[in-house]
Amino acid sequence: MSGPSLENSSDMSGRKIFELISSAAADGSAARLGKLSFPGKKVVETPNFFAVTSRGAIPHLTPDNLKRHTSVNGVYMALEDFIEKKEPPIQHTPGREGSRRLHIFTALPSNTLSVLGPRRCPAITTPFGNTPKALAVFTSTGFRNVTVPEFASYVQALQPDIVLPMADLPHTSATPSSKKLVRMVERTEVWLDEFLGKLASSKSTDSLDSSVFAPVLPVEYPIQWDYLRHLSEDVLGKLDGLAVYDANLLPDLVNYPPLAPLPKLCMDPPKTPQEVLRQISLGIDICTLSFANITSDAGVAMTFTFPSPSVDEVRPLGINMWSPEHNTAVVPLVEGCKCYTCSKHHRAYLHHLLNAKEMLGWNLLQIHNHHVVNEFFVGIREALAKGQAVFGEEARRFIASYEPVFPEGTGERPRARGYHFKSEADADRINKPAWKDLEKGTASAQITNLAESGTPSGESQDATPVAVVNVEEAVATLSIN
Repeated sequence: MSGPSLENSSDMSGRKIFELISSAAADGSAARLGKLSFPGKKVVETPNFFAVTSRGAIPHLTPDNLKRHTSVNGVYMALEDFIEKKEPPIQHTPGREGSRRLHIFTALPSNTLSVLGPRRCPAITTPFGNTPKALAVFTSTGFRNVTVPEFASYVQALQPDIVLPMADLPHTSATPSSKKLVRMVERTEVWLDEFLGKLASSKSTDSLDSSVFAPVLPVEYPIQWDYLRHLSEDVLGKLDGLAVYDANLLPDLVNYPPLAPLPKLCMDPPKTPQEVLRQISLGIDICTLSFANITSDAGVAMTFTFPSPSVDEVRPLGINMWSPEHNTAVVPLVEGCKCYTCSKHHRAYLHHLLNAKEMLGWNLLQIHNHHVVNEFFVGIREALAKGQAVFGEEARRFIASYEPVFPEGTGERPRARGYHFKSEADADRINKPAWKDLEKGTASAQITNLAESGTPSGESQDATPVAVVNVEEAVATLSIN
């Protein structure tokens, strides 16, 4: 595929980080091929994806297995995963020459790109909004505010490869009013300028620079047009990319040609591969995929491919590994799949692991699902290399060949930490109490009985130490939930 030659993007130190290979539109409004390059890192061929982490790790994958059994090129991390009420341990991570502290603390493979933003993707609702000078975050020890100087100090200490500056995003249950949307844009512009100023003033010769991807807010174009003009005219030389929080706004960026060569990271997480194709067709270069983690947690093995096979019937996007039909199925999860899981194990074994609540089951599912996603993007790039028309036709055929949503897993998901839940809605919590009184039906009632009597009902004093242990475990369980 041939297309207009576009200027490539370089970071603040002058090194080239994004090379645009070909595009059907000079304004960046269509699917395009490119390469994202950082010294000492994997070259990320785009379109591609970054995995979403929890506490600095992809769920169910240890760093050695991430390096050995996956082809993940980059991961997204949230600052709120690491900070606490007091000084967090991550601040005391010892540095090494040429190594980034965020990589050291999380044991992330050194050649894998790290992306640091203030909030998780997707972010959890906060009970209060942001202030003119601070962003509300949800840490493992509760809610707190983060100021721009504080966020800049963390960035300078942790040295991620890519940083997403603070943005005033609507992480509340209420729909923002028009005045609120205007205020969000104004705050984000002020925060961005302050953040860039802090980075420039504290830059040292021996520090490892972080590439800055400026936020594009999920706000209608007429409200943030002047902010986008500010990005393209006033601070363009300090930016290395864009973090787009609503892919539907991409067509409006054509009004700002200087922004076209910048790589675009989509922070509007797609829920299905069909949504991924739509985002890429609008000009997204890197997608953040949370549905890979969600699907693995549900016990579903992905089965889709791009281009899609020629079949006369609509196929599911995955298979429910909890289903009893896999009891004796000694075949790979997907025929022809070359991932570690399909090469070494079969469906019956994975089905057994899930039913036995063995964490290895989710480990193997995560390896397989990330391999499927990686091959999906390889197919997209190969189609784009043959031409925009070929990609468009294959995308339409994929949409017609697969069901629009993933199948639901019928088993019980692994237990999740409390900060994975929506803070204001108990009904959204997926954990069941792990310990309860069979007679009274609740863990809290059992705790009350034990606290009053000191011993379980109907047992002798010899059982008192056991009762104390059970109380502690129950309290810990309730604090997590």
